[in-house]
Amino acid sequence: MSDNPIHFNSKLPKVGTTIFTTVGNLARVHQALDLSQGFPNFEADKKLMELVSKAMVQGHNQYATMPGYYGLREVISRKIENLHGASYDAETEVTVTVGATQAIYTTITAFVHPSDEVIVLKPAYDCYEPAIEVNGGIPVYLQLKAPNYQVNWENFQQLITAKTRMVIINTPHNPSGRIFSKADMMRLQEILKGTNIILLSDEVYEHIIFDGREHQSASRFKDLASRSFVCASFGKTFHVTGWKIGYCAAPASLMKEFRKVHQFNVFSVDHPTQRAMAQYLQNEAHYNNLSSFYQKKRDFFLKGLENSRFKFEPSAGTYFQLLDYSQITDESDENFAKRLISDYKLASIPISSFNVNRRDDKVLRFCFAKKEETLVQALEILMKL
Repeated sequence: MSDNPIHFNSKLPKVGTTIFTTVGNLARVHQALDLSQGFPNFEADKKLMELVSKAMVQGHNQYATMPGYYGLREVISRKIENLHGASYDAETEVTVTVGATQAIYTTITAFVHPSDEVIVLKPAYDCYEPAIEVNGGIPVYLQLKAPNYQVNWENFQQLITAKTRMVIINTPHNPSGRIFSKADMMRLQEILKGTNIILLSDEVYEHIIFDGREHQSASRFKDLASRSFVCASFGKTFHVTGWKIGYCAAPASLMKEFRKVHQFNVFSVDHPTQRAMAQYLQNEAHYNNLSSFYQKKRDFFLKGLENSRFKFEPSAGTYFQLLDYSQITDESDENFAKRLISDYKLASIPISSFNVNRRDDKVLRFCFAKKEETLVQALEILMKL
């Protein structure tokens, strides 16, 4: 078909090919071991897959209700209350979504108007800013510093203006692996108290926390919870990222606005999968044992790097580990990541892609949600550098 010379202004003029696509394509071309994107290379629990098949056979193949299958929303509500002591009404305050990304996009779309400001902590997952910009909002950045990626709350507070509509946080944090402490959350609550600012709390790695730490959900803090959308992912939790199912929880008055967008965006989420999740979540061990499962993988990966030239702070959460390669080469992280793929057949993600002005701290992100044999192969490559 020939090009029609239609003139238009792009709503996302700065958006090009994402680093995930670039790295993924290079990894395929060079047949590289892929520790770049955040998905496991092992199978999910067969019990969960059997529950989905059973739901299909039982006839749950038509639309679910718009906010999600009520039985699943009930289980989610109980889970949040048991873990964090927060009470969310299953009917009016919990919505099942097409993964956390849709929950994040819908929240931003429902509340961000043209010229509204949204504070984003960088490095940040790459779906936040396009969602802000496509709705006419203005991202306002606070750059966190390697290697600890701690929030300077004084600097954060200085970014708040009369135009601030929303703040986005991510804990456990992708890509750094840090988690927000109770003190962090209390300080954030103090800063936002008395404002009309909405908090979007991306908590997709809520069940992957290491070394005896505890996840500090926004739902635990009364004033934060009153202004928060807490977004979560079953795909990340149960090793089924391709199923694209998650949820969000928020006070009824906020959720009412969210659903106005949700119903015309996706309307409802895959029905048999919701039925299966409702049953599977009733066994709390399915998510409560996840931290120990992934800590073994993190520890195995880091032990294999003990005598390497990489520097690192052990990840406190998520299934990602950052490695500082500054003692190996002065190359930019993007060039080094590409050379790792072409010359050594190992794929990772350069962190500059997520920083303000592509700031380069000589750090790469590796996903350790892999089979042990995959991690062994990766370690053999990394130890040669």
